[in-house]
Amino acid sequence: MEQYSDIHIMVVDDQRLVREGFKKLLELTSPHILVDAVCANGSEALQIIADMETRSQIPDIALLDIQMPVMGGIEAAQLIVARWPSIKIILLTTFDDDDLIMAGLRAGAVGYLLKDCAPDDLVAAIYAVYHGETSLLPAIAAKVVRRAIQNGAPVRAETTVSTELTGREKDILRWLGKGASNREISETLFITEGTVKNHVSNILAKLGLRDRTQAALYAREHGI
Repeated sequence: MEQYSDIHIMVVDDQRLVREGFKKLLELTSPHILVDAVCANGSEALQIIADMETRSQIPDIALLDIQMPVMGGIEAAQLIVARWPSIKIILLTTFDDDDLIMAGLRAGAVGYLLKDCAPDDLVAAIYAVYHGETSLLPAIAAKVVRRAIQNGAPVRAETTVSTELTGREKDILRWLGKGASNREISETLFITEGTVKNHVSNILAKLGLRDRTQAALYAREHGI
């Protein structure tokens, strides 16, 4: 059975019922997820993280509501990532809005979930982000890839797929283009998550790409 380290979380939402509900849900769902702090807006989050830093206890992940008074999640994400780059950001919202999704990812978020997602999806996203993945629900991942292709410059790799990637790596790249997580890829291809992670690292290195999002864009642009 895979062993997990404790994951320290901060929950930021202007509605007390929501943030306390997330805290209770996460603590009941996984013994490895520890909610160290909750607060009502991004400004409070920055103050709390700064105080936690003096005790060498900054969170691993911050769950941020996008729309909050005083300071919303997107602005808070920018400031948190700039000052504490080790903190991973997952944005939570009730709105499936393309502009908000792209703004959040540009701000440095590595996960984006709707508040009505299943508890298992939230927990899976936390574990994925903690282990270095980008976590987007498939429908949102498809939006991100489509929007980025429409608005951004093509992703250029340092080599070509046909000459450098193995057959298995091409299969995994194809699934990255669909927004699949490591777990989904492992279940589909009947290999371990660790093997998928190694293949993804090899794909990024061989193609000279920065991250999974670039790999997904590359796959879509090249019809893989």
